[in-house]
Amino acid sequence: MTPHPSPWKVDESWVAYDFAVLRVVPHVYLGTFTPIGIIVHARTSEFLGMRVLTDRAKLSELAPGVDVELLVRYLESCEAICRGDETAGPIALAPPSERFHWLTSPRSDVIQCGPVHEGVSNDPAAALDELFKSIVTSPAESP
Repeated sequence: MTPHPSPWKVDESWVAYDFAVLRVVPHVYLGTFTPIGIIVHARTSEFLGMRVLTDRAKLSELAPGVDVELLVRYLESCEAICRGDETAGPIALAPPSERFHWLTSPRSDVIQCGPVHEGVSNDPAAALDELFKSIVTSPAESP
């Protein structure tokens, strides 16, 4: 018995990835948030990348009343963990999949992640840039 050919054309250069939106929640008790970053993980290509908004003036505008200096320090710490920077502590030394799950785990804090979504791309780094632009820096221009 021969298998039926798939109606889906598969490009072998594409890889599946997971991504989450990093968001600032100025008043956790209200639950309102603003997207400030993206985390992308493509397990099969061992890619883990993160882009965050660290412009202090823009963050002050998006999250009034939040200690922006502290917020930026936390965001820089998350970036260091994502990069696997050994100075960021033991979690930064974990494999990329574990770091992704740690970074996207639920929190009741000013910095939170939205749900994890899936995508496919032949270039996860380019997907990260595209998601950051469409969700964080230019959301009004997104389709």
